[in-house]
Amino acid sequence: MTTPAIEILGLTKDYPAGFWRKRLRRSLDNLTLNVEEGEIFGFLGPNGAGKTTTLKLLTGLIFPTAGTARVRGQSIEDVRMHRAIGYLPEQPYFYDYLTARELLDYYARFAGFTRAERRARIGRLLERVGLGTAGDVQLRKFSKGMLQRAGIAQAILHDPQVIFLDEPMSGLDPVGRREVRDIIYGLKQQGRTVFFSTHILADAEMLCDRVAVLHQGKLMGVGAPSEIVSIEINAMEILFEERDGQALPAALAASAARSGGRCRIAVPEAGLYDALEQLRGCQARILSVAPVRPTLEDYFLRMVGGGNAASRAAEVKTP
Repeated sequence: MTTPAIEILGLTKDYPAGFWRKRLRRSLDNLTLNVEEGEIFGFLGPNGAGKTTTLKLLTGLIFPTAGTARVRGQSIEDVRMHRAIGYLPEQPYFYDYLTARELLDYYARFAGFTRAERRARIGRLLERVGLGTAGDVQLRKFSKGMLQRAGIAQAILHDPQVIFLDEPMSGLDPVGRREVRDIIYGLKQQGRTVFFSTHILADAEMLCDRVAVLHQGKLMGVGAPSEIVSIEINAMEILFEERDGQALPAALAASAARSGGRCRIAVPEAGLYDALEQLRGCQARILSVAPVRPTLEDYFLRMVGGGNAASRAAEVKTP
């Protein structure tokens, strides 16, 4: 049995709250889950759900109130664990008068690379993240997408096996999101484990082997996107073309959506064969029949109850 890349065991984090700081606000509540080697694992949740807290705990930036975690078999309390991980925070700050090449050279010095090794490694990495022609441009002239790529470059500079990314697609336009998705997928192809938080559900559905939904610090569900959204069938969708001079039955005509000379209707699963018989009766040409399943967004909203202003982490009193 292989060791998980990330093993989280009852991880809990409380913060002091209130004017006298005598109450505790629970940001993360007894989180337990495993992430396997080579997975792209998505961590989903609304703002304030505890995603960033989890990432900071796993990278050793803050310390848990209870519970623990291991990364590639090493405790998060062991500083040697940091050799195996890379991290990109949600809002990284880089000294903007440095060029991308100078930034990466600065970080490479912490990893102990020689000057020749740094030069060769940085050149390859800039090409890999799509900054090959912008390596000598100051960061203050970079777009948001270029800064994200530079941030990912520093996170993978030392060839970590596990990469933590906090909202890597946040604030990016569609082109920038595509570029970052390609980089993440490339890391998976190299056998790396990528653990990233996001509230952009389409990206998670497209990229992730598995996802977890976090709400008010609690784990609400975990599984492969395809498994999560295939639990139930909402309806059956029929795509067809009408025959000239043949009117649809009134019940079907009322629900039909027409576009480009074709019609589309959604019927309950139990009523599928009856609807097909009615369409055959008016000589409609059936093009396809497909189940309509909930999306990852539907699942997410159901798990978090839609979210509202009152949704916040639970508060517990100190003894």
